[in-house]
Amino acid sequence: MESLLILRRPLFLLLTCSAALLLAMPSETYATRFIVGGHNGWTSNFNYTEWAKTQHFYLGDWLFFVYDRNQMNVLEVNKTAYDACSAEYPLHNWTTGAGRDVVPLNVTRHYYFISGNGFCYGGMKLAVRVENLPPPPKAALASHKNGAPNASSLIMVRLATAFAVMWALLFRI
Repeated sequence: MESLLILRRPLFLLLTCSAALLLAMPSETYATRFIVGGHNGWTSNFNYTEWAKTQHFYLGDWLFFVYDRNQMNVLEVNKTAYDACSAEYPLHNWTTGAGRDVVPLNVTRHYYFISGNGFCYGGMKLAVRVENLPPPPKAALASHKNGAPNASSLIMVRLATAFAVMWALLFRI
């Protein structure tokens, strides 16, 4: 019986600490990984302008290009090169050779991408505008000003409750 209690105590501590950490984690995620073109990927004969219109790109998001590595590439260019489908002087070549390239959107600005080897003329070009994260809704700000609990205070209450329960159960065993 004694050995069973010894085995249960570390397991109990591990589980309760894990639960407390999960409660403390923010429920919102701030970065999104966009698979460029959705299930179509980075390919010719697809309208990336229309696809980009259905997305919102924010600071910290990622673009994930999936394509045929033997034929295509991912080049970041300026607007002039984008409009002309010119791969002559890219700002950055994101091609890694694996056909699965990730581009971090870490600056708020316009980004322009094309695929060289003539594929840009077949529609393989993407322009995105990266914005700052939108501010929290006014209702959340108003409730905080009126003394209603905000998300961080609710997390603290959850943590304190979880800690109190852990403490009580730990010394009861």
